[in-house]
Amino acid sequence: MTLHAASREALDFAGNRLDEVLGDAGSDPSAVGEELLSVVDLLTGESGLRRAVSDGSTDPEARKRLVDSLLRDKISGPALTVLQTVVGSRWSNPRELLDGVEYLGRTALLVGAEKADKLDTVEDELFRFARILVNRPELERVLGDRSASAEAKRGLVRQLVADKVDPISKVLLEQVVLRPGGRSVAESVDGLVEMAAARRDRAVARVTSATELTAEQRERLAAQLGRVYDRPIALHVALDPELGAGLVVRVGDEVIDGSAAGRLDAVRRQLAG
Repeated sequence: MTLHAASREALDFAGNRLDEVLGDAGSDPSAVGEELLSVVDLLTGESGLRRAVSDGSTDPEARKRLVDSLLRDKISGPALTVLQTVVGSRWSNPRELLDGVEYLGRTALLVGAEKADKLDTVEDELFRFARILVNRPELERVLGDRSASAEAKRGLVRQLVADKVDPISKVLLEQVVLRPGGRSVAESVDGLVEMAAARRDRAVARVTSATELTAEQRERLAAQLGRVYDRPIALHVALDPELGAGLVVRVGDEVIDGSAAGRLDAVRRQLAG
């Protein structure tokens, strides 16, 4: 997500308010997250309303009253409090306000997973869904088709995951398919994986292995990568027998290719050059 200076400041302010709201006893972070994402759907479909709530030339209190009048009976008090903070701030443009609300909604859902002690589960389920898309480009094309209706995409995601994933994972996947943010759906889901890992100050290592790794091998690899990158590592492993042997490790934009296939490719490039 790329934001201009004013929008970054507005998001920081709204993020602090979200932390306060979710820290209150009795708050339901997952419910707040779903409500915020429902507002993203509303603003996506209503361009006039989106412009009205993000117009920095108007009175901030008037923008808050507008949101209050439209949503008071439709969303909870905690979610409304966060939205009033959002619209009361100055954003660089309507799109960045929309991106900001989306980010807050996703964050609240991940906080909900964290409080329920299932953040690892959600992170892993998101990672595995992204790998499915990488390995099935035809499915990626269908989910990324801008001409397809929102309901058709939601229906396909629900069909794919059924009851196999946590409800929080399902909500996040449905929402990211509807708004991939200018990236492929797989890349956007990977962005959610990174958001989940960042909640515990971890970097994500995407490992592709020719064979299943034992628990000891995973621990040793995570420890080695942690020393290299000087921070804890969230290790996610996918199998690909076509590698022949070894591993391919991706951390951010860096790729460490220790696979047999990678070495053969390197030899071919040398011979061709």
